[in-house]
Amino acid sequence: MTFPPDMVLFDCDGVLVDSEPVTNRLLQANLAARGLDVSHEQIITLFVGGTILGVSTQAAKMGATLEPNWVDRFYAQMFETLARDVTLIPGVLDVLDELDTAGIPYAVCSNGPHAKMNITLNACGLKERFSGRIYSREDVTTPKPAPDVYLHAAAQAGIAPHRCVVVEDSPSGAKAGIAAGMATLGFVRETDPGRMAPICDALFDDMGQLPTLLKLSAQARALT
Repeated sequence: MTFPPDMVLFDCDGVLVDSEPVTNRLLQANLAARGLDVSHEQIITLFVGGTILGVSTQAAKMGATLEPNWVDRFYAQMFETLARDVTLIPGVLDVLDELDTAGIPYAVCSNGPHAKMNITLNACGLKERFSGRIYSREDVTTPKPAPDVYLHAAAQAGIAPHRCVVVEDSPSGAKAGIAAGMATLGFVRETDPGRMAPICDALFDDMGQLPTLLKLSAQARALT
């Protein structure tokens, strides 16, 4: 992989938008009301980076009593809460500005549905900025940790996978990036670095560090 890349592919939740603390608190309370008490740490370890359908399967195995339509009901509750409470990850706008200046395209690739990203990206002022480059596990056969959504985004842009960089905050997503043959950077602002280090090519905990990792500065580009 040569830096700077030809394209940067961002996960959505926890990378672009600070939705995961909101969702995790909501999920913890929801499962507790259904007989399953899980800690904040367990929520992160077991569920972050997956799908709500996957959460329902795992939670039921652990003893939660879930209604047949629990997935749809939880999505409705989550969408209402996110529309009100979601915020932007600090430093994201500066990163996107630097990518624009460098002429490097970017996209968002999420395990979440388009309906969720429509809410979170719109609430944070990013929907138009990513217009035409918003990809969901709904667009592919298999969600992360399969590489499908990242390969799909690269194919839509006509860019070879090895010329792309993935930015992820979960082991599941990082595995998807590596499986796609893409350099994968782990954003560990809220994630245990020990879980990401064995998977990712590099780790960082502040979006202000990402332009340097991508070698976006004029001097770094000249040396590439």
